[in-house]
Amino acid sequence: MKVTCLQENLTRGLQIAGRGVSSRTTLPILGNVLLRTEGGRLKLTATNLEVGINCWVPAKVEDEGAITVPAKLFTDFVNSLPPGPIELSLNVRTKTVHIKSGPFEANLKGLDAEEFPIIPGIPDKPTTQIAQNVLRRMIREVAFVAATDDSRPVLTGVLTTFESSEILMAAADPYRLSVRRAPLLASVAEKVEIIIPAKSLFEVERILEDVDDPVEVFITPNKSQVIFHTEEVDLVSRVIEGQFPNYRQVIPASSQTTVVVQRDELLKATRLASYFARDAANIVRFQVDPGSDTPLVISATAADVGDNTGRIEATVQGQATTIAFNSRFVQDALNSLAAPEVKLELGGPLAPGVLRIVGDEETYLHVVMPLRIPT
Repeated sequence: MKVTCLQENLTRGLQIAGRGVSSRTTLPILGNVLLRTEGGRLKLTATNLEVGINCWVPAKVEDEGAITVPAKLFTDFVNSLPPGPIELSLNVRTKTVHIKSGPFEANLKGLDAEEFPIIPGIPDKPTTQIAQNVLRRMIREVAFVAATDDSRPVLTGVLTTFESSEILMAAADPYRLSVRRAPLLASVAEKVEIIIPAKSLFEVERILEDVDDPVEVFITPNKSQVIFHTEEVDLVSRVIEGQFPNYRQVIPASSQTTVVVQRDELLKATRLASYFARDAANIVRFQVDPGSDTPLVISATAADVGDNTGRIEATVQGQATTIAFNSRFVQDALNSLAAPEVKLELGGPLAPGVLRIVGDEETYLHVVMPLRIPT
């Protein structure tokens, strides 16, 4: 193998592929990145056996070949080289990669490419396509809700449903739920439902760009893996087996009180209250009164620390009520959104609160369970 590529391109490729490198493993090969020439480009591959990432780097290929090298050492060295061309040449007999960049040279011992786990290639035809910016937004608004506790594996994933010309993502833990619908660029012939690990989707979000260009989605026939493909990157993820809970039963059918408020203002008031709520089980009170000059008051009290009150301009319809939420859950939901205005639907002190986007009420919702207010 002998290839030449630009330092900035190789650095970017290693940054993307490196997300798949296993940090803790008993298999040394999983701490390596696979370098392989393919189609006149340099292909970088890394995997932790749950996620596999392929990234193609523009290169001048003089000799074909493949080798794996320690990912961290290779990445650190390449990142520190000056901008400009880097020449990589492989001594097949010693399995050593010679790296040359201007006045700098290095020799890096590798492992045989044949020992590297096989990353499935993409099938001939994608299951569907979706705009990259749409999928990025969906992941940002939904995946953070997924549980991090492995005691119920299905809750560590995002239920992803492809049906007709629509994609639906839903994630839940015992305290909250987030659901988002969006259009597909290519309809699916039949309904497909899989659970994708939230960790995998976070990596997908990182490799996608804020553009209208499509990302192709491939689901293997046995529904054990899903592949996201762009012109430069493939990400392959396992699919979680199991039955996702019926999340629809926790969505309230109606509400008694509706609050429309600026997202930034609500986030600011909740954040300020959270500093005091830290010493009081993260409890933040929302007092809503449509007949008051300040229809929305957010407060927190910690007996040994003090208290905080924030008064926010809002449009309120319905009954007066007081409800308490975990401040972190409210902040997480608001931070995931880019909308200027949000709507909070309340059904009383012990009913779940529903957060929606004003002007987009039908395709997004977030449910937060209330907390009992200490007497």
